[in-house]
Parts: sequence; structure tokens; C-alpha cells
Amino acid sequence: MSEADVSLVLAFLNTRDVEADTDVLRSVREWREWALDRGHRPDPLPEAVRARDTLRALVTGTDRTPGAARVTVDVVTTGDGAELVSRTAVAAVFAAVARLTALGRWNRIKICPDTACRWAFYDRSRNRSRTWCSMRVCGNRAKARSFRQRGITESSPPER
Repeated sequence: MSEADVSLVLAFLNTRDVEADTDVLRSVREWREWALDRGHRPDPLPEAVRARDTLRALVTGTDRTPGAARVTVDVVTTGDGAELVSRTAVAAVFAAVARLTALGRWNRIKICPDTACRWAFYDRSRNRSRTWCSMRVCGNRAKARSFRQRGITESSPPER
């Protein structure tokens, strides 16, 4: 598995930060900077938004519609076999997704279920059971919320 592929996919999925209310894909300038900083040519902004939304929906399992985002990635033969070559930032992300899928690692990309967070992360747990982007933050918030909803407080007298 390529850490570079994981990093690129997560960076793309996290171009929108729900908690900070920021989105790289709100402006052509920010999107252009994001793509160029990673050594890729930026795609038209609407295509980048559609690609990100499609990938996030695939990760969360809310959409299994094939063809929602179409990207061209070339396959070039080398002395070591074949290599995926991309001409744009979105194509590079999809090439990384294809490599992760081929390695059986795509299903380790997850999105935090906390609606105030929605951060994408890579599940490195042995049994692929990690739920939260951070147990210290989102997991703790969810546990505290669940505790409060059950109506249990530390100051409640024991039942008799």
C-alpha cells in the first residue's frame, strides 16, 4: 500500500472541513493552489466538487451509483508492469483510489459519523472496526451524548 495514495485521497476528501466551515472547493483560486501544491493540474471546479461528493458518498455507502463522476486515467506499460498515469488532480485521486481498491484497502477509508465532523480517515485497526476519526474527540463526544440521552447522571441516587 502506498502511503502517498492514502494521503492524497484523504486530503482530497478533507478539502471540506465541516467543523471549521471551510471548503477548498468553494473558490477556483483555493482549488488551483491545492492541486498545484500536490504537483497536479487542477480540473474545472464543478468536476472536482462532483468527484469529491461522489467519493464521499461511496465511502459512507450512501451512493453506489456508477458513473456519477467520470475521470480519465491512462495506463502506461513500464519495465515493472503497468502504471496508472493521471493528467489532472482529480485523475490522480481516482488513480490512487483504484490502487487502494486493487490492494483491498479502499474499504479502510472512512468518514467520521459525527455530523459536526465528517472528517475522512484511514482505519489502521487490525479488524477494520474503527468508527471515529478520533476517539479522544468525536468518540468521546458521542459517548457523552449517549450517556446524557440515557438520563444517567453521576449525582443520581442509586435505585432501591
